[in-house]
Amino acid sequence: MASTDHLLTVPDDQPRARLLELVGAIEPWDDLERTHLKTATQWVASGAPVYRVRKPDVPAMHLVSYFVVLDDARGQLLLVAHRKAGLWLPAGGHVEPGEDPWAAVVRECREELGIEAVASPVIGERPFFLTVTRTRGHRPHTDVSLWYLLETDAHTITSYDQREFNAIRWLTDEQVLEEPTELLDPHMHRFVRKLQHARTRRHPG
Repeated sequence: MASTDHLLTVPDDQPRARLLELVGAIEPWDDLERTHLKTATQWVASGAPVYRVRKPDVPAMHLVSYFVVLDDARGQLLLVAHRKAGLWLPAGGHVEPGEDPWAAVVRECREELGIEAVASPVIGERPFFLTVTRTRGHRPHTDVSLWYLLETDAHTITSYDQREFNAIRWLTDEQVLEEPTELLDPHMHRFVRKLQHARTRRHPG
């Protein structure tokens, strides 16, 4: 097998500066997100490799773009039953070397859900939330995940990548919060509460 060590040291000053800009613009929801933002900022600024170059865990800490698809007319969001994780998660995937995280959203949205990514007016083409999560199972690693918001009509999603997902579900905020945390991404409840707060700020009263 060819060595990938050289891929871990490719100069990436411009993408790294972009990542620092994106992370720095996220408004922390709580103390945990504040801690995760600090961890992510230090990690990116350190010059450490940030993109996954070999599945599943090289490097052991790498960048992911999540995207939460919202149907505001129905007041629901989309979760997918991820085969490998065994959890209900937002759709998303790993950011390729040098790729802008929003470009990863556009690519993964097309591949996984068969639709074009349309940014939610809540935040636009910027990440809304950030988490640092240790994965479960064989060869665990750490995902630094940028969470984006998309909007669509639920009826436009007529298929999904069955290699990645067992099923998809549209849930209201309250239905998500009623789900046991052990069945979801560990930060899903926190994300929903931050989203509810953001909606209230946009539409007070």
